[in-house]
Amino acid sequence: MTTGSTPQLRQVIRLPHATAMVVGTIIGASIFVQPSEITGQVPSIGGVLLVWLVSGALTLIGALVCAELASTFTRTGGVYVYLKEAYGTPVGFLWGWAMFWTMHSGIIAVVGVVFARYTSYFVPLGDLGIKIVAIGVIISLSAVNYIGVKQGSTLQALFTLGKLIAILLIILVGFALGSNVPEHFVPSSTTTGGFTLSQFATALVAGLFAFGGWHMVTYNSEETVNPRRTIPRALFIGTMIVTASYVAMNVVYLYILPIDTVASSTRVAADAADALIGFGGGAVMSGIVMFSSFGALSGIILSGPRVYYSMARDGLLFRWIGDIHPEYRTPHRAIILQAAWASILVATGTFRELFTRVVYTEWIFFALMAAGLVLLRRRKDLQRGYEIWGYPVLPAIFVLSSLAIVANQVVINPRESLEGLSLVLIGLPVYYIWLRKGPQKGIGV
Repeated sequence: MTTGSTPQLRQVIRLPHATAMVVGTIIGASIFVQPSEITGQVPSIGGVLLVWLVSGALTLIGALVCAELASTFTRTGGVYVYLKEAYGTPVGFLWGWAMFWTMHSGIIAVVGVVFARYTSYFVPLGDLGIKIVAIGVIISLSAVNYIGVKQGSTLQALFTLGKLIAILLIILVGFALGSNVPEHFVPSSTTTGGFTLSQFATALVAGLFAFGGWHMVTYNSEETVNPRRTIPRALFIGTMIVTASYVAMNVVYLYILPIDTVASSTRVAADAADALIGFGGGAVMSGIVMFSSFGALSGIILSGPRVYYSMARDGLLFRWIGDIHPEYRTPHRAIILQAAWASILVATGTFRELFTRVVYTEWIFFALMAAGLVLLRRRKDLQRGYEIWGYPVLPAIFVLSSLAIVANQVVINPRESLEGLSLVLIGLPVYYIWLRKGPQKGIGV
């Protein structure tokens, strides 16, 4: 567990915990709150379900790409390591740069605020109260992950199990009582049910974003038991579970509510519950959204610091960021740093602007990662524990899909897209001017 006197990460994550990280990180609040964007673009029952199925299939391809890379490189850091190995240190650094300042910390802030807003359903909270609760839950879950990866991954597994039980109950109750709702399976009254390819593509982008977070389990490779086998299996099983859950939940929504209601609702699960059991259903669903958001936040907070730890170990950040706690065996300083910055984003409200501008850039890196798999296949010095089937067709499909998401965002919001890309690319001069000077210039202190 140690090299000389230097503490090392503790290897305790097994298949159930890794699978729970995949499922729990993906399933947050979106499936309970707002499938309206998809239903509004594709106003037919068959079209909606097709979007979710295709989104799940594309996510599975991305997960399988990650699975091969995870079985090849077992260093902690996940996507950062894969990009660094395929394209060199600057591209890997850009991923970590964007993660910390915007993408990953922004997700933590967003999910924390979602949790706080649903808390206000039970306890009246103003804007200040929502910020305090959001920061409180971020700090609390960071503290759990500070004292041990086993504690953090166990908490994640328990909350994932809880949300899957809640989803199963919603499905069972929905089908059992849904036939009593007079308007169930009522077709749209304001649309013909047809849709264009452009509308389907827009809906698909929304669906793929709902599957976000599937790659985060790869960040914890060195803390995973037999990562060459465990992480690929967790990615496959977890993605299949999420896809089945998302499709089943949407079938229930469409079974209970008219499709027009689903398309316009901003809290579709609560509306479905109200239709089944009265207005008390909103309170039940608010509790479920809180529970689900809490579980997702736990996994997101757990995974991020491992990337910063890996970057510090490579000399790309101050080396003290990569310190491992001598007792808890966690990257404790990276955890504190992440919690502090995410809390600042919540307190200032700047996460909204940063996150909406930058979140799409994640898919540029995903496209690079899948293309990088092709480059890395040419290296003869690498041993793989798993190889993606359908190569190179499936990686090519994922690359094209990822680039389509980016192109869609640029077309819809060109100004915001360019601003977001600029925020990411600021990392390049930082890398070349400052970090390339090396530890002898102070980077390693």
